[in-house]
Amino acid sequence: MKKSQLSKLTQSVHAGSPGDPQFKGLVTPVFPSSAYDYEGVPVSLYPRYFNTPNQLAVTEKLMALENAEDGLVFSSGMAAILTALFAMLKKGDHAIFQADLYGGTLHAVITELPRFGIDYTLVDGQFPENFEKAIRPETRVIYIETPSNPTLKITDIQAVATIAHKHGIVSIIDNTFASPVNQNPIDLGIDIVAHSGTKYIGGHSDICCGAVLSTKALTKTIWESAIHFGGSLDAHTCWLVERSLKTLVLRVRQQNLNALAIAQFLATDARVNKVFYPGLISHPGHAVAKAQMPGGFGGMLSFETKSDAHVFMSKLKLIKRAVSLGGVESTVTSPARTSHVKMSPAERQAIGVNDNLVRFSVGIEETNDLINDIKQALS
Repeated sequence: MKKSQLSKLTQSVHAGSPGDPQFKGLVTPVFPSSAYDYEGVPVSLYPRYFNTPNQLAVTEKLMALENAEDGLVFSSGMAAILTALFAMLKKGDHAIFQADLYGGTLHAVITELPRFGIDYTLVDGQFPENFEKAIRPETRVIYIETPSNPTLKITDIQAVATIAHKHGIVSIIDNTFASPVNQNPIDLGIDIVAHSGTKYIGGHSDICCGAVLSTKALTKTIWESAIHFGGSLDAHTCWLVERSLKTLVLRVRQQNLNALAIAQFLATDARVNKVFYPGLISHPGHAVAKAQMPGGFGGMLSFETKSDAHVFMSKLKLIKRAVSLGGVESTVTSPARTSHVKMSPAERQAIGVNDNLVRFSVGIEETNDLINDIKQALS
């Protein structure tokens, strides 16, 4: 797919921001109407059809940032992910998922797909050959997430995409942790990119949204299901998302720098058992991450404390506990109590999520202020 000659920083500001055509303002107005004239248009404008002005403005900006032909913006990340899955799968089909997914996605796969007669297999995504070994004649989708939530495991995107194309299977990735700034899976052969826009795309802990980006043909297939499921995004939230995307590159670049510095500090602290961050040379997926994440290694990391992690988090003064991630403020959470709470203890242990694992969403604050807060909490 032909990439724009403009940088991501420029695209984040200018792509998909038409401004005010009537009064020549620089900012796109809010178009809250849910009723439009139907004469002279091929498809009537309607929020549930994903084609109103504010929806299209956000979609166009995301398409530019992900180098996609088309896309849709949704009311949540899960609405985007499940709509894409159900658009590609039907009764009797089979899908392959990497085992260490965001807990909400994994719980949805386990509880919802069997209800519709769709079978699935979970594999260790760190080894691409595992996906090929799990393929059946009825396999229709391979779904990955890299870096993974919450242990930051790395899956070789290009290798998985090659396997999927070889067997005529649709490949889907959750690109939330990396963001379009750090990683563009479509350039590596992935068919469909999904985002929980609530995180880095929104970036200020005040928006709930999601998105899928793909080819025109696959987006049309997803749209045909999406208009029935009704997970569209309202005009006011779209306006906020468009505004937030203008600073996406600036925010993520600072988060990348902070996260790497904090991961390096934690890796040398005797009070920490393990640190999971693909930017560390010691990370088993570092070489692959370096190749497929040219923009940076992201603002997410996780680590295991030797003492009680919940006591550590309670002592933090600047960094706050919170269930979500990707905001400008730094937050921590216990995946065992939040994102992966619906899994059994045995299932959590199998993917490396124990009670002392802390997931850290690094914000844009001064690096030393964050490190000093961690130091005092650990002591």
